[in-house]
Amino acid sequence: MKKTSSGRPQKTAVVIGAGVGGVATSARLAKAGFKVTVLEKNDFTGGRCSLIHHEGYRFDQGPSLLLLPRLFEEAFSDVGTTLEAEGVDLMKCEPNYNLWFGDGESFELSTDVSRMKTEVEKWEGKDGFERYLGFLQESHRHYELSVTHVLKKNYTSLFSMARPSFLRHLLELHPFESIYSRASKYFWTERLRRVFTFGSMYMGMSPFDAPGTYSLLQYTELAEGIWYPKGGFHKVVDALVKVGERLGVKYRLSSPVSSVTLSPDGRRATGVTLDSGEKLTADVVVINADLVYAFNNLLPSSSRATRLSKRPASCSSISFYWAMDRIVPELKVHNIFLADDYRESFDNIFDRQLMPDEPSFYVNVPSRIDPTAAPEGKDSIVVLVPVGHLLDEKEGKGLNPKSKQDWDSMIAKARDTVFSTIETRTGAKGLAQSVVKEIVNTPQSWRDVFNLDKGAILGLSHSFFNVLSFRPSTKHPSLDGCFFVGASTHPGTGVPICLAGSKMTASQVLEENRMSKPWDVVSNNKGAVGSVAGKSRSGIDKMELLPLLSRMHMAVLVLLMVLVGYTFNKLGGKQFTVTV
Repeated sequence: MKKTSSGRPQKTAVVIGAGVGGVATSARLAKAGFKVTVLEKNDFTGGRCSLIHHEGYRFDQGPSLLLLPRLFEEAFSDVGTTLEAEGVDLMKCEPNYNLWFGDGESFELSTDVSRMKTEVEKWEGKDGFERYLGFLQESHRHYELSVTHVLKKNYTSLFSMARPSFLRHLLELHPFESIYSRASKYFWTERLRRVFTFGSMYMGMSPFDAPGTYSLLQYTELAEGIWYPKGGFHKVVDALVKVGERLGVKYRLSSPVSSVTLSPDGRRATGVTLDSGEKLTADVVVINADLVYAFNNLLPSSSRATRLSKRPASCSSISFYWAMDRIVPELKVHNIFLADDYRESFDNIFDRQLMPDEPSFYVNVPSRIDPTAAPEGKDSIVVLVPVGHLLDEKEGKGLNPKSKQDWDSMIAKARDTVFSTIETRTGAKGLAQSVVKEIVNTPQSWRDVFNLDKGAILGLSHSFFNVLSFRPSTKHPSLDGCFFVGASTHPGTGVPICLAGSKMTASQVLEENRMSKPWDVVSNNKGAVGSVAGKSRSGIDKMELLPLLSRMHMAVLVLLMVLVGYTFNKLGGKQFTVTV
């Protein structure tokens, strides 16, 4: 057994799943001195954050836009490198989105304040832009408070929510109001309320149910921008894989795990058994597989597994990947097509687990910003249509109320609706005839390929009672040496959120094994807040809090006090003296 420089045996870890969370956790643990083996059921890394290729066309299978760039930078910094050093070239998407409405109007979302001023004032006048700035201010608070108190703090029990530092900010996060209700306070037209709330789909939630806190997503898009890694989103994952390999991480693809092995007393995870029958032992097991799947298939049967299966899940999607024989100039990089019956479309997805008669959907054209995504003179197009997740046999209902979920009919309807909606709203023609290859992901394929429970692409729901201490913890409650990372555990879903979660999980592993966290040293060496490039501020860069009242204010205040005293005396009040 290999030993560390201190002479102690090197700790070992097995990570189940090479999704973003698993890959980042592996690199962090290896940086801290662990010997890490990653087991992945598929023949590729990244999980949903992977690529699909077809004869020179490239499609992002899942995420296609990079948000919260600071969390990506932090992940690479923690393992001793940078995005740039690893060859990850981030390109800024400008504008962020083009939103297309059924009445023929469109709206352009941008980080450019002058552009946003024009767009907002077009619909709500000059007062509307002032309210937009108020919305930004509130969503900025949501963003900063969430990063500090949610994304960088672990919630291992209900008592974790009792931290005074968190409780005093709780109401500022507006967790008991919906995104839509918060936006309605700032935007007075239904059009702009839709423009600034559709982003809840990224959390797999309806804007009428998603906590107001999640306006932080709109903030990061409008303040920090939307980015795209040249070569596809998987470039980020691949870079972390290579960093991990340099640190000694061993990746074993096409290696599905059948179960987590336990100690004789059943109180500790001691390794894993593969489908092949091979057994691996380890001091620590980190599960990056879908959490509900893991509890029901990899871990011993328990009431907890049953309860998790009953928790509300996020939505699923029908995703089309189209190789086009030409460029479709009417489409930009990121396009949103919103249903005219906005609320009903979300109710169909989240309450009835169906596809709406008129769905809202997202269209990404990666070749518009990265020409390597398609052959010259052609486009690759990705369409994501949110739909309900899979239901069990007793509950499933499809387009025909008397039948179970009829996905073949839903897919056909989704395809026809997407083509007709794009053509009607943008003026594009002949889209269906221009598709030379179609690849489709459905709730069933999301479930079968990625072991996603119910085919829910974003894991468990993010309602208030499914976040913070209510969300499954990063450590198994009764098994020592068993940890979790990914969309359904704290802090939640999305690539940057899972990167933040990987730091929590890795930190917890190291704390329980009494090992130091190398990223704490990196953080300390960077200097404290209020420094420039790690150097103390001085001169004109020194930050100072100005006095509450200036000398002029003080003079006016003294003058008022003298006048009040003089008037009081004139009116026969008690004699008193004002001392200056």
